[in-house]
Amino acid sequence: MTHTLHLTVHHPGPGLAIATVVGDVDMQTAPTLSSGALEIIQQGHPRLALDLAQVDFCDSAGLSAIIGIWHAAQTAGGSLSLAAVPDRLMRMLSMTGVDSLLPVYATTAEVTEGSSTSEKR
Repeated sequence: MTHTLHLTVHHPGPGLAIATVVGDVDMQTAPTLSSGALEIIQQGHPRLALDLAQVDFCDSAGLSAIIGIWHAAQTAGGSLSLAAVPDRLMRMLSMTGVDSLLPVYATTAEVTEGSSTSEKR
C-alpha cells in the first residue's frame, strides 16, 4: 500500500474535468483526493469525473471522500461521476449503495459521450 496519491486533470469540455487518480485512497491520502477535487470544482469545473483505473485500494475514508466530493459538486450545481472503477471498489460502491447515487462509466471516453454503464455493472 502506498501513502501517496496523485491527481492529473484534463478538461475535455466546458465545465467538465476528468481527474485521473493514481495511488491508494485511504485514511492517509483521502484528504489529498478531497482537497484536489474541491479545488477543481472551485476553479469552475463543477462537472467532475474521477478516473479510478489506477487505484488499487480504497477504504472507508476514501469512500467518504468520494461522497464528500459528490456533495461539493452538487452544491456547485454540477455532478460527480466515476470511470474505470476497479472491481474491488465497485463491489464496495454496490454494497454501500453509492453506485445508485453516482453515474459509473466503463471508460473516461464514455464520460464525455455521456453514456452511463452503471446499470450494466
